[in-house]
Amino acid sequence: MQARQFFHPRLIDTLREYNLKKLREDAIAGLTVGLVALPLAMAFAIASGVRPEAGLFTAIVAGFLISAFGGSRVQIGGPTGAFVVLVYGVIATYGLENLIICTVMAGLILVLMGLARVGNVIQYIPYPVTTGFTTGIAVLIASTQIKDFLRLNVDKLPVDFAAKVCQPRESSLC
Repeated sequence: MQARQFFHPRLIDTLREYNLKKLREDAIAGLTVGLVALPLAMAFAIASGVRPEAGLFTAIVAGFLISAFGGSRVQIGGPTGAFVVLVYGVIATYGLENLIICTVMAGLILVLMGLARVGNVIQYIPYPVTTGFTTGIAVLIASTQIKDFLRLNVDKLPVDFAAKVCQPRESSLC
């Protein structure tokens, strides 16, 4: 029986065989990803209710950490659209300081789960749960864009979905 390695980032193996040709390829790939990911990260920050530079910091730091400690040499990582709704809700309800505390706590939980090798549990989550979550997040993100699409003059969007689409006492949803 082969002993399991505790942790071995792919970056270690990649740097052993790195050369000028791979540097050139990586520079082109990095430029391509940067042209897409950095404006997207800024948009996620704005949609989450924070300043655009918060999205840049998140994309750069997360991108570096994922690249340095990730399990694949072609892995791309950074902020995702699914978290816009969650981040916006936490900031609107509890403030940016508490979001930072939540982020650190979530990171610690993820590290502990990684150390406990809990990642295989994901295979037991049913496909409809995954697609339902993704669809729900898509609807929530789309609902945050209605005011911009219709050029409505709304100072602050409510956090809850029903409050975004309903007027009080005018719909059975509210």
